[in-house]
Amino acid sequence: MTTRIDQRFADLKRQGRAGLVTFITAGDPDLATSSTILSRLAAAGADLIELGMPFSDPMAEGPPVQLSSQRALKAGMTLKKTLAMVRAFRAGDQATPIILMGYYNPVYSFGVERFLDAAKEAGVDGLIIVDCPPEHDDEVCLPAQAKGINFIRLATPTTDARRLPAVIAHTSGFVYYVSIAGVTGAKSAELASVETALARFRTATDLPICVGFGIRTPEQAAAFARVGDGVVVGSALVSAIRDSLDDNGQAGPLTVDAVLDLVSALAKGVRSARLLAAE
Repeated sequence: MTTRIDQRFADLKRQGRAGLVTFITAGDPDLATSSTILSRLAAAGADLIELGMPFSDPMAEGPPVQLSSQRALKAGMTLKKTLAMVRAFRAGDQATPIILMGYYNPVYSFGVERFLDAAKEAGVDGLIIVDCPPEHDDEVCLPAQAKGINFIRLATPTTDARRLPAVIAHTSGFVYYVSIAGVTGAKSAELASVETALARFRTATDLPICVGFGIRTPEQAAAFARVGDGVVVGSALVSAIRDSLDDNGQAGPLTVDAVLDLVSALAKGVRSARLLAAE
């Protein structure tokens, strides 16, 4: 199968640059504001979009993303509404890949088969289910791929040579390299250690490798774009949402622009990274 994710990375390869992958939580801080942000991310410079499925116990996330899920759930966000967001996005954008990222519990509660059918119909291109290990690929991974939805696996600094084959065996779309041994939003990894890890992973897979966790600034994004096929930024974006809210936790007049301005700056860094490296 060839998905929008595959096509986008093929396009990026032809352009000779890495991609910017942006993460926001669906429904943060409310459905209308979140939908507006989602609809404008690609124009601001996002090459691929991860849309978080709000969950009450996001174990791999640091405080910024945890709080974004809490805000979304408090505002009444559901998985059904998340899929409706994707469907509305697709009405205006048929090219930008959308990846749903989250945890297995909401998917299981929704019903796996029902969820996959609804996700495909809405226009979802990929899934990252953080707590579904390779030993349980028959739960979501293989059924998703059978329906033409990429299943993206996380690899970490502790993924050794013995574990790596299992991690990449059924992965498609790209490999998400978690650059630190920690949660989202933590301190960034050293560039040299990431470069070494990616070189090791590339001996085992031809898939694009995106680097995430702890990347917050355009300068950091540019640095990791020189070694990765994509750079994932999430905590900085949900923090921009949080910092723009009023005293009652409601979206303000600057909320949307706070996110989009940061995405534009990140995109500029990512797109210039390899040009600067060549000088």
